[in-house]
Amino acid sequence: MRWDKIAQSEDFKHLISIKSRFVVIAIIISSVYYFALPLSVGYFPKIMNQKVIGSINLAYLFALSQFFVAWIIAGVYARVANRHFDPLADKIKKQYVGGLEK
Repeated sequence: MRWDKIAQSEDFKHLISIKSRFVVIAIIISSVYYFALPLSVGYFPKIMNQKVIGSINLAYLFALSQFFVAWIIAGVYARVANRHFDPLADKIKKQYVGGLEK
């Protein structure tokens, strides 16, 4: 198998392009969301200290929501991978694996 041929193919370049774009956007979104908590606590302490449920304040809820945001991003990635990345990767594999090289 010639890895340099695969790396130079248009399908592979397209796969890397769309996957990179998705990953960069996901990293930016998760980073902004992650750093929003310490910035909010630092710059808006009165708002973040407001009680929401019993002794649980907004800052605690925001911190807890970060777990859900991470799961949501992982779920969106899995869905996009199943619909876009995996079929393109399968197409590339079929073209170059098992002597089917074109």
